[in-house]
Amino acid sequence: MTSTSSGSRIDTSRAHPARVYDWLLGGKDNYPVDQDVAEKLPPEARLNAMRNRAFMHRAAAWLAGNGIDQFLDIGTGIPTEPNLHQIVQGIVPSARIAYADNDPIVLRHAEALLVSSPEGGTDYIEADVRQPGAILEHARTFLDFERPIALSMIALMHFITDEEDPYGLTRTLVDALPSGSYLMFSHGTTDEHPHLVKSVTATYRKGEIPLRMRTRAEVEPFFEGLELLDPGLVTATRWYKESPAPAEELSGFYVGVARVP
Repeated sequence: MTSTSSGSRIDTSRAHPARVYDWLLGGKDNYPVDQDVAEKLPPEARLNAMRNRAFMHRAAAWLAGNGIDQFLDIGTGIPTEPNLHQIVQGIVPSARIAYADNDPIVLRHAEALLVSSPEGGTDYIEADVRQPGAILEHARTFLDFERPIALSMIALMHFITDEEDPYGLTRTLVDALPSGSYLMFSHGTTDEHPHLVKSVTATYRKGEIPLRMRTRAEVEPFFEGLELLDPGLVTATRWYKESPAPAEELSGFYVGVARVP
């Protein structure tokens, strides 16, 4: 495995989405400031995080089983086994996975936990999705952009405000991918939990974490120009392929997988 760091230090005075998410998934790589945010979220938040994680597992396994052996995962988060490379390399041992996240604690754990299979490779860069050019520049040194790549953006873009142009950032990344690549995507929503809109948004705001939950109509443009695979843009528990259907439950995420034509 290789890794690249900007040399930034872990800031334990402010909550970070990756560490809040780690708490929601039952992890221990978080600080009191992150726990304070997470514990104030409604109980549904933890269940929604787990359902979203399960979608990632199903989608990554399906893509690997259908010949995709390169993944670019942006907004990696703190490693929670099984992580994306473990899912993918369990199916295609020679697969290569490049990870990117902007929290220094993720790099610290990446160096210890993101150990590749002998046949494949993993790579890590400390970078922010708001700087897609830097991510792509590094990814090109590790992945072959002449062959299909799966771009994974899981539980990420709802932390990008409208002013930061989330659709444009996503388009820059997708446009760099060769034909036959895929976008694996999930985005937070309160469509199925409308009564939680104010409390969830207020909790993140108090933790100084920008949050922009979006409706289904607002998530659709992330897939503009792409071939959305069946079952389309759906909530997390409704996306599955050959695997058994998960229990259908209310979800705080819209998810989808789309092919680059």
